[in-house]
Amino acid sequence: MPANKRRRVLFAILALLLIAALFSPSEKVYPLLNPDPWENIPITVYIDDRNVPAHYSPSYRVQVERALEYWSSGGNGKLGYTPEFEIVEEDNADILIMWVENLQKDAGVPEGVAGFARPYEVNGRYERVEIVLEVGNYQGYSWRQYGDANMREIAKHEIGHALGLGHSNDRKDIMFPTYDQKDDINPLLVQKTLPLIIAGILLSLALVFYHGGGWLHSRKKREKLEEEILGRKEK
Repeated sequence: MPANKRRRVLFAILALLLIAALFSPSEKVYPLLNPDPWENIPITVYIDDRNVPAHYSPSYRVQVERALEYWSSGGNGKLGYTPEFEIVEEDNADILIMWVENLQKDAGVPEGVAGFARPYEVNGRYERVEIVLEVGNYQGYSWRQYGDANMREIAKHEIGHALGLGHSNDRKDIMFPTYDQKDDINPLLVQKTLPLIIAGILLSLALVFYHGGGWLHSRKKREKLEEEILGRKEK
């Protein structure tokens, strides 16, 4: 077979393989690590917002509470039961949620891991699950704080593990083993600068009203002078 013809045949085969890879339907999988992990209802949850790292934001607790509401309202629809949660103040709760500054640095986990859930299982049921979340991660050489939307998604994912779900291959599912940068807003920076932002808005409004009022006053004064000099305009 001539060399040119062999190249054309090889190119055609590679093109068919690429088309098959792109358009072949892939089955989406939603594995269960434990289909019935909890014996007790409700599941008690302790959110440790006392022993926290330097860059912890008080808004993170709110995001965890919203993540719990997500699952108690049905979550991703892949649980075989509807969990009920009770937030308690005792650290011997069924689920303990805590924060560290950075998991790669503080716990030696692989790069890109933003949280993990560690279940303790007895006779096929979860006795206790510890969830550890980080407040930020490195992007290159710079450390970056997680925004509230990121924290909420990370918490949803790890709570999903605590409820018995494994990793899904569905990129749109909360149990897919990654997360997107949904916001770049540092919640601690927002808290510090919010009074200044409000003050700036109020000052801007005051200037607008002041200059607007001055413009109306000048207009009326000018119209009065025109009437005195030129006479009243006929409307």
